[in-house]
Amino acid sequence: MGKCGPSRISPGETRGNTVMTRRVNILSDDFRANPYPGYAELRRNSPVTQVEPSGLWAVSRYEDVAFVLDNPLLFSAEGIQAVWEPAWLGYNPLAHAMASLDGPRDAPLKTWVSQSFSPSALQRLEPRVRQLADILSDELLSRKSTDFIASFALPLPALVLSDLLGLEASDYRLFKNWSDDFACILPKVPSEDALRLRNTVTRLTGHLTCLIEQRRLTPADDLISEMLRDDLPGPVPTDRERIELLTLLLVAGLETTVPLLANGLILLAHQPELLAQLRADRTLIPSFVEELLRYDPPTQGVLRTTLEEVEISGVSLPKGAGVLALTGSAGRDERQYPEPDRFLLHREQSSIAFGKDSLTCLGAPLARMQARIGLEALLSRFEGFCLVPADLTWNKALTVRSLHALPLELTPVRAGALATSSAWVGSP
Repeated sequence: MGKCGPSRISPGETRGNTVMTRRVNILSDDFRANPYPGYAELRRNSPVTQVEPSGLWAVSRYEDVAFVLDNPLLFSAEGIQAVWEPAWLGYNPLAHAMASLDGPRDAPLKTWVSQSFSPSALQRLEPRVRQLADILSDELLSRKSTDFIASFALPLPALVLSDLLGLEASDYRLFKNWSDDFACILPKVPSEDALRLRNTVTRLTGHLTCLIEQRRLTPADDLISEMLRDDLPGPVPTDRERIELLTLLLVAGLETTVPLLANGLILLAHQPELLAQLRADRTLIPSFVEELLRYDPPTQGVLRTTLEEVEISGVSLPKGAGVLALTGSAGRDERQYPEPDRFLLHREQSSIAFGKDSLTCLGAPLARMQARIGLEALLSRFEGFCLVPADLTWNKALTVRSLHALPLELTPVRAGALATSSAWVGSP
């Protein structure tokens, strides 16, 4: 077995692959609009291959993706810094926060995160999430059409995060702009983008530094004040470590829930019979969210770096290679899921959309809860959603796939039925 313990050869197939002669650009407009046919081609012909941008090694089959995620002694999150902290950028708090996930599980900030986002903590937060979802969905009743992201999918998680961290609610669009910038950092970018991204890092770190100083002088009932407590277990974290974790919370909190809600509404607009099912039986909504995380997840990949030479599906990767484990492709792997391109509410297999470790994506439990509550609020008030013809534009991020805007036409529930359908929102 060797010093690292796990086998250095992935259990995936090692024969019968046709190596692709050109590198697929996974950030091209066509690929971003619908990556799933491209993923199928990768799984079929080159399950482990270099892709653009940056020549990352893309791993596309479920078994191989799971192998990468299951073996942190072979595939380290520390290598994320090579992608998200390029020389042109300098210090990137998000890169350091992601790298720290490979650290000891009992590290002080990890312990704090586990407690802050535990099931009991989320249960205490649920009434506030429901209140915000009701307010936002009520505001939509007066509109025939809307940009769903601007009017609901973004404000819901942004306002929840504002409450948790003690941020000014009016600043949420600014934080989303910063979050989008962090998600789109690449090893090479045009010079005008580099200037904007450097400015984003400077402004966000400066803003968080000021917030930490304010809470140190005047504690409040929020997570930043909790981070400054003297009785946290273990060594006292530095302000730099606090800034890194807060950056991760902001990016994970927004870049997961926003596209998860948007992808759900797109699916319901395309499948009105599925919408009718959910409206008739709200207990199906959690299953809908879980299947959505497999079928069209917000997180499409996880970045890792090889700590030594390793073989995956017959392809040898050198030490220090950048690996993109395509969780979005793994969710459509026909070797793992029967009829993978069909959305099945009662599918039994779970997905690895958020990774295989609860700390891999800090936003996962909160995103699930907000998606469930958001859908309950929307489905109690609207019986139809229709996509407005428009050229949809997607972001250019390696790990998260999201729309910039989602124009929808809304069909409210008839007045008499509205009172009846809204009665079950929040009921046991």
